[in-house]
Amino acid sequence: MANVTVIGSQWGDEGKGKIVDWLSSRADVVVRFQGGHNAGHTLVIDGKTYKLHLLPSGIVRKGKKSVIGNGVVVDPWALMKEIEDVRGQGVDITPANFFVSENANLILPVHGAVDRALEAARGKGQIGTTGRGIGPAYEDKVARRGIRVCDLLHPDLLKEKIERLLIHHNALLKGLGAETFNMRHIFDSLMQINGALLQYAGPVWKKLDEWQRQGEKILFEGAQGTMLDVDHGTYPFVTSSNTVAAQAAAGSGVGPRATGYVLGITKAYTTRVGAGPFPSEQSNDIGETLGRVGHEFGTTTGRKRRCGWFDSALVRQSVKISGIEGIALTKLDVLDGFDEIKICTGYRVDGQILDHLPASQTHQATAEAVYEGMEGWQESTRGARSWADLPAAAIKYVRRIEELIEAPVALLSTSPEREDTILVRDPFQNS
Repeated sequence: MANVTVIGSQWGDEGKGKIVDWLSSRADVVVRFQGGHNAGHTLVIDGKTYKLHLLPSGIVRKGKKSVIGNGVVVDPWALMKEIEDVRGQGVDITPANFFVSENANLILPVHGAVDRALEAARGKGQIGTTGRGIGPAYEDKVARRGIRVCDLLHPDLLKEKIERLLIHHNALLKGLGAETFNMRHIFDSLMQINGALLQYAGPVWKKLDEWQRQGEKILFEGAQGTMLDVDHGTYPFVTSSNTVAAQAAAGSGVGPRATGYVLGITKAYTTRVGAGPFPSEQSNDIGETLGRVGHEFGTTTGRKRRCGWFDSALVRQSVKISGIEGIALTKLDVLDGFDEIKICTGYRVDGQILDHLPASQTHQATAEAVYEGMEGWQESTRGARSWADLPAAAIKYVRRIEELIEAPVALLSTSPEREDTILVRDPFQNS
C-alpha cells in the first residue's frame, strides 16, 4: 500500500505543514480528515510563506489533488476567504484539483458565539478553545442536528434544520446572557456562498476509491496532535475530534488498510498552546529561549506557545496509540547552543514513577517530569541535509530519542525550508 498518514505526536504545532508539503512531491492526493480552521500549517517555499488552516498542504503544489474529508468541520466563509488569499499568492484552486466531502458538517456563526460564550463562562476553568466554533459544530454533528454541505442543495430543508439547531443554541446563549441568532440571517448568509462551495462538493469517498484503484498515492494529513485527541489526549484540554491515525479512515471514507504507513511528526522539544497539563514545561529562561528561537506563536491564533524539554514518555504513548511506524523529527536546530539538554523519560505521580501519562485529570495536573540529561552542542545544525552535517552530540540526541520512543526517525528537519530535510526512510516506499 503506497499511502501515508501524517499525524502530530505531541500537542500539535510539530511542523506538519512543511513535512506534508515535502511528502506531497511524492503523492498524487492530499487529504484533510479531521479538525477545522483552528488548525494551522505554515509552509515556506522559495522564500514565500503560506499560512493554511482548512486547505490541505498539497494545494500549493501543481498537479496535486487536495481533499477535505467528511471528518472535517468546515466554516464556509473561512474556507472561501482562505481560497481567495491563497489564490492571491499565485496558487491555482479549481474544482479539478480541490474537493470537499458533501457530507462534511458546517460551522455556522452561532457555533463561534456559543464557543466564546461558554469559554468566558468557565472563568478560571477555561480549556483553551480558539473560539472558532469547532467544538459546538462537532457537538451538533454527534447530536444529529448539524448542517452538512449537501444540505445547501435543498433550501427548504436547510431552513428547517437551522430552525431546529437554533432551538438548542439560542436557549443556551440566552442563558449565558449572550446575543441570540435568527434563522433568516444564517440562511441568507449561506445562500450567498452556497454556489461557491458546492462547486467543489461531491462523494469524496468514491473519488478516493477510484484514485486508489488507479494506483495514485494518497497522503492523509492530520491536524493538531495525538495528545489533543478527544479520547486519548489530555482531556478535557483537548480538541473536539479524534486526531489519532485511525481517524484517517473514518474521516475520509476509506478502509483502515488504505491509510498506509503512519508517520508521526515530532518536535525536538515540546510545546503546547492554551491550558492543560504540561509536565516538562520550562517556565524560565530555557522556555523563553526555546520560544524565541523557535518562533513559537500559533499559526491560527497568534498565541504564544508554552515550551519545554522533549517528553519521550508522551511521544512513546502516541507511538503506541496511533501505530506510528516512524517519526519526522523537526526543529532540531532550535536546540543549538544549549550546554545541556534534558529529556523527560517518565512522571512522578503520588510518589510512584510512571512510564506513561495517566488518564486522570488530577494525576495529569500533578505529574512531575523525571529527566535524564544529555550533552548539548554549540555548532549549528540549521540547514543540515545529511548526517555528516550534524555534530556528534546532536546525532547522539536523535538516537536516544529513537530508543526512548521505540520508533525510528524517518525524516529529520533542520529549518522551515522544504529542502533542509534529511531523508532516512521514504515513508511511501515503506508502505
